[in-house]
Amino acid sequence: MHRLFMLLVISLLAPLTQAVEIESARLWPAPDNTRLVLDLSGPVQHRVFTLSNPSRVVVDIEGAELNTRFDTLDLTRSGIQRIRSGPRPDGDLRIVLDLDSDLSPRSFTLNPNDQYGHRLVLDLERASGEALQPREQQVSKTVGDLAGQRRNIIVAIDAGHGGEDPGAIGGRGTREKHIVLAIARELYRQLNQVEGFEPFLVRTDDYYISLQRRRQIAREHNADLFVSIHADAFTSPRATGASVFALSSGGATSTMAAYLANQENASDVIGGINGISLEDKDEVLRSVLVDLSMTATMRSSLDVGSRVLGEMRSVARLHKATVEQAGFAVLKSPDVPSILVETGFISNPTEEANLGSPGYRQRLATAVRDGIIDWFKDNPPPGTWIAWQQSNGNDGMRRYTVVRGDTLSGIANRNGTSVGRLREVNQLQDSAIRIGQVLLIPEA
Repeated sequence: MHRLFMLLVISLLAPLTQAVEIESARLWPAPDNTRLVLDLSGPVQHRVFTLSNPSRVVVDIEGAELNTRFDTLDLTRSGIQRIRSGPRPDGDLRIVLDLDSDLSPRSFTLNPNDQYGHRLVLDLERASGEALQPREQQVSKTVGDLAGQRRNIIVAIDAGHGGEDPGAIGGRGTREKHIVLAIARELYRQLNQVEGFEPFLVRTDDYYISLQRRRQIAREHNADLFVSIHADAFTSPRATGASVFALSSGGATSTMAAYLANQENASDVIGGINGISLEDKDEVLRSVLVDLSMTATMRSSLDVGSRVLGEMRSVARLHKATVEQAGFAVLKSPDVPSILVETGFISNPTEEANLGSPGYRQRLATAVRDGIIDWFKDNPPPGTWIAWQQSNGNDGMRRYTVVRGDTLSGIANRNGTSVGRLREVNQLQDSAIRIGQVLLIPEA
């Protein structure tokens, strides 16, 4: 009887003393940080500290066992030379990251969600001013000899989610983070060909950026417009249609708008704030921690959103015919007009297939581009080349946007003027023109 009692006690205590396993590891290098994610079989306690000469980051995890390999991780551009591990005499697991530069660590744990179980996240942040150049180089453009007086219009193109945050996942396994990056790159390519515009990508590769940092990057680049690209998901596969959103200072304009805002804002939980996980915080505290309350330039955002939505009507089915509003954290910039473009419902089989098509993504990007150009033609920021076109010696002139197949001589013939005159009023060095370029057309 005594032996059976002891066996029962041992069986009850066994789960309590079972070591937590590190089941896998993922690495996400970004320009200003590297994120290491450890997948765990359960919750853990840990501590992190640094050593110098040489630079190392040490992670001690209480009572953990390693059930994966670190030598399979691609450490390129991560700032990590090697990852070592081994048990300590006290039973803890020690992981040592040998660094090739000084990186500042911060760490936090995450509870299970729909995609992953328990996780330990280690962010290695580069010092200010030491960010790596993005893999996809973006060339800054200038206009004419008076570039300082006739600056380009700066457009921040933000591909949502990334890295550890896949965003929505379609029935075929399509991940939102990949789709929206492809659309963002196409929009960048097209807008970069338009005279007077200088776009840049907020996220250039597959890595995570917090919502607050995305806004900050746009402001650091002095952006005139912030465009965040996403793909919807809903609990029902019947939901369809593309949408454009602006920030709301009050409630959402629809139940769906509120639902989508909550889904997108939840991605900042993955980032934590100052090393603190936000998953266990209530909604009020979470919103305060993720974003200080700011007033956005909502009227401009609504206006440019309407232009973009109008162009998208010719490409995609619309979920709503007007710009919707909700409390999207990524749109809360105090001085940069900001819109969020939901390109379709990745949870709908038809729209998931459409978003997987390069041709469809190209047409969507063109629609967004045309809406942006249309709005800035009517609302050019002071000091830009487009504003100069409209206010300096352009009385009596029309504006014409170059399309595929146009030549300068053909445009001149159609408008009863000469190639020489077109080159003169547009300050062209030769007769070369490009799609999307805006030309001034003098009266015949």
